[in-house]
Amino acid sequence: MRRFGLLPVLCLAAAPVYGAELTGSVQVSGRPAQHAVVWLAASGAPAAPAQKVVIDQRNLAFMPHVLAVRVGTTVDFPNNDKVFHNVFSFRDGKKFDLGMYPKGVTKPIVFDKPGLARLFCNIHPNMAAYVMAVESPYFAVSDENGTFTISGVPPGTYTYHAWRPGGQALTGSIAVDGDNSLEIRWP
Repeated sequence: MRRFGLLPVLCLAAAPVYGAELTGSVQVSGRPAQHAVVWLAASGAPAAPAQKVVIDQRNLAFMPHVLAVRVGTTVDFPNNDKVFHNVFSFRDGKKFDLGMYPKGVTKPIVFDKPGLARLFCNIHPNMAAYVMAVESPYFAVSDENGTFTISGVPPGTYTYHAWRPGGQALTGSIAVDGDNSLEIRWP
């Protein structure tokens, strides 16, 4: 009887690719600008794990005011006010109408194509928000100091895009090599 030994098998799995952290700032007329969406064009980039994304309705306002998501993301719209709301978007980007619904109810929408969706409430005309759906995993929204961070960007040259409420879209080019920042300026 012959014995066959087991040989160890070495399996090489693809190592995760970690990219650079691209930081930057956004200014309008020389002042820090909150709520600007900045993204890098990167079609064909690997899909990110699904995350729960929410635009809350609270105190007769949408929170956050500006949201950036990757195309294909589901956004939940919970009503946490004591009144009915009717969230809708009728032009550009994703068009939808969630109908009236009371406190405690959440309605989801899949942002399945790129573009800007302007959100309103049919009952409360002062409520407005924006969802920018992008075909890239590399995006961010500027904070109250006008700063943003886009993590995991592989080295390379990218076309960047920037948008803000009330402003023209900006486009340019940036080489990401691990030690650079992106400064976005609107007049």
